Amino acid sequence: MTDSTANRINLLDLSLSELEDLLECWGEPRFRGRQVYRRIYLNLATSPAEMLELPGPLRDRLEAEATIGNLQPVTTQIGDGGLTRKQLFKLPEGESIESVLMVYPDRATVCVSSQAGCPMGCVFCATGKLGFLRDLTGGQIAEQVLWAARTARDIASDPEREAPGTECMPRPDRLPKKVSNVVFMGMGEAFNNYDAWWSSVERLHDPDGFDMGARSFTVSTVGLVPGIQRLAGESLPVNLAVSLHAADDELRSKLMPVNKAYGMRALMEATRDYVRKTGRRVSFEYVLLQEQNDGMGHARQLVDELSNGPLSECRTLFHVNLIPWNPVPGTPLTRSSRNRVVAFQDVLKKASIPCTVRVERGTEIAAACGQLAGTG
Repeated sequence: MTDSTANRINLLDLSLSELEDLLECWGEPRFRGRQVYRRIYLNLATSPAEMLELPGPLRDRLEAEATIGNLQPVTTQIGDGGLTRKQLFKLPEGESIESVLMVYPDRATVCVSSQAGCPMGCVFCATGKLGFLRDLTGGQIAEQVLWAARTARDIASDPEREAPGTECMPRPDRLPKKVSNVVFMGMGEAFNNYDAWWSSVERLHDPDGFDMGARSFTVSTVGLVPGIQRLAGESLPVNLAVSLHAADDELRSKLMPVNKAYGMRALMEATRDYVRKTGRRVSFEYVLLQEQNDGMGHARQLVDELSNGPLSECRTLFHVNLIPWNPVPGTPLTRSSRNRVVAFQDVLKKASIPCTVRVERGTEIAAACGQLAGTG
């Protein structure tokens, strides 16, 4: 990104009212701000040159003094027969982030990053090995969703793309043309960058713009209790996923240093209070590591915690998502065998704990859960 571009106003960091204020300061009527806003979020414009309803001089000034985003696309990796796309972006300051679009027959989901790097240090995660590099702005978080929306549209409209008519590889004309789900599960911890993350949610939810339903958003946290408590009080019913990965403090602290600050009891009580207040179901993410946290004893500990702990009164409002670990270079861990995954799941099923094993996407391009490292 050039110095001249870096100094421009990022329109994605402005709310509708702020955009109207900006154009009013430029001597334009306020309704011009709404026109620009709708072009960006509704029509997915990438340049003021596409906003033909604007006067030519205003388009020229926007081109000179503003940008629609400031993430620089670097490389795109394609997997799963073209239905998974991992995009590497460079930030103006030089750090990198990654976003992943996963297209299915009935939906298109984008996994976006909220930080460059991550300060949480989970031992099984490629992003955690980087440490914390930088927070993203709300506009940079939203920009990843706009990239995914354009990409999903292009995939579904590509006449050159050949795919057999199966569930895994549907014909292009049967693919969704819009992003239907946004998961904040990429690089970083969204609750560590709460204000910027929430501003992106509000922008993308806005009926005057992108107009995505609140229940189409899911935020994942390693268990930051203050973030869970804050989310419980928000006006939009955004879905919550909690990365658990162990059901006792000793093991969880080894895998996830955050547990030393917010232990299992505090986490489970905060999650219970969230469910009580919102009435919304919580997903627990559980990465399975061979002979680390995938034994029958570990499964029974999880059953005991969910059946007899603070969440016991909310059995219909939580779900366990089992995730076979995706390899991360330089990490002395091993992926659980299929037999151990099935045996672990059986323990939960017999205890009537709702659970599924996550369908894998993007492993061939290092785009799966825990594999994002900002290296393309």
